[in-house]
Parts: sequence; C-alpha cells; structure tokens
Amino acid sequence: MRAEAAAAASGEPILASYFHNTILRHRSLEHAIADQLATILNHSTLTAASLQEVIAAALQSDPEIARCMLADICAWYDRDPACNQYLIPFLYFKGFHALQSHRIAHWLWQQGRSTLALYFQSRVSEQFSVDIHPAATFGSGIMIDHASGLVVGETCVVGDDVSLLHSVTLGGSGRGSGDRHPKIGRGVMIGAGAKVLGPVRVGSDVKIAAGSLVLQDVPDHTTVAGVPARPVGGRTGEAPAFTMDQTLDPDV
Repeated sequence: MRAEAAAAASGEPILASYFHNTILRHRSLEHAIADQLATILNHSTLTAASLQEVIAAALQSDPEIARCMLADICAWYDRDPACNQYLIPFLYFKGFHALQSHRIAHWLWQQGRSTLALYFQSRVSEQFSVDIHPAATFGSGIMIDHASGLVVGETCVVGDDVSLLHSVTLGGSGRGSGDRHPKIGRGVMIGAGAKVLGPVRVGSDVKIAAGSLVLQDVPDHTTVAGVPARPVGGRTGEAPAFTMDQTLDPDV
C-alpha cells in the first residue's frame, strides 16, 4: 500500500498531501486505519482525536481486528474487478470503512461498553447507509460490495470469506427475543437486495441470488433464488464468494 500510495502521489501531485496524510506518514496499518476511521466518523459529539484513541485501544487490545482487516483488504483486491490496488478499499470504499468501524464497535460491545458501541453503530449508519448491530459477529475475508442499505441484526453470525452486496438484510422474522438472526457459513455470496430473515442457517459455499427471500435453512453447496427462495440448479463449487458469479445455471 505504501508503494501504491507513493506512486499515486507522484502521478497526481494535487493529491500528494492526501496520500501522505492517509498512508505514507503512518508507521503501521493499524495506525493508519485508526486515523482514517476517526477522520471519517468525526463529529462534534465525539471528535476525531477521541475516536482515534478508542480505535487505537481496540487494535492494541485485540490483534485479531488488524488480521481480519488485512484479510478484508485482500478480499476486495481478489474479488472486485473495480479494485486493482490494495489502497483502494482502504481509502475509498465505504463497505470497507463500515466493516472496520463495526469491528471496533463489536470490540466495545464485548468490553461491556454498549453505549459507545451503539454510538459507533449510529455514526456508521449516518455516514455509510450501513446498519450493523455491534453484537453481530463477522469472520475475516469479508467483502461488502457497494454496501448501501446493508442491515445486519444483533444475533447474526457471518463466517469467513463471505461476500455481501448492497441492500442485503440479515434480519429477524418477528419480535421474539434470543437467537433470532441468520448464521451465514463460509464462502457464501449473497446477491444484491437479498433478505435472509430469522435464525436460519445458511451452509458453506452457498449462493443466494439477488432479490431472494430466504426463510428456511440452506444446505451446503446450494444455490437458492426466488421469493420465497428455493434451491435451483446443481451443486455449487467452492466459495461462490470468490467468483462473485451472479448468474444461475443455464438449465434454470
């Protein structure tokens, strides 16, 4: 990323100070992301300086946050054809910013600091049009493409190497308490506008077609489509999240 930023600064001198302030002057990726998120989430209620202290404390306390962040950057680079540099999600993609902000909010929630965690959730919703409850759990290697309209409920669990597109809802199906949100397995791709509601279990290597409504468990290696969603086509390959193939089998 430093090499990419230096080359970008050289190629576009008008943005040289921007690349210096966001990447080149920082001694580590953790330091850079703390500054980046604090700048974006800055508000009169909680200034960038205070936010940076909170984010830095989370990163220092839990190295897993930074490890997941690195995997997320690689996920964008590997899966998104619009992302040909590692610095692009870090600087420009609100799905990345929303996800890393959530990782900090989740750490705060686990520390019993629910009020501040909910504040982070509120600011993320305002800034990015992404609403993720701080108690929701995300694995590593997550890509949230475009991100606008994403909603993730309190007891949702998203596994490793998942790709989510815009306007996806991982929500509840009623007003019950307890475990009431989806559990998403590894390598799943959830298409734009899809809704997965209730404590359903979506297996590994599943493809959920755009606009689908999932109300029942989905087995591993299955493609589902429709309202309500039903299995279509044959067995999926490994990790539809990696290929980002939105099409269905020709015989469907």
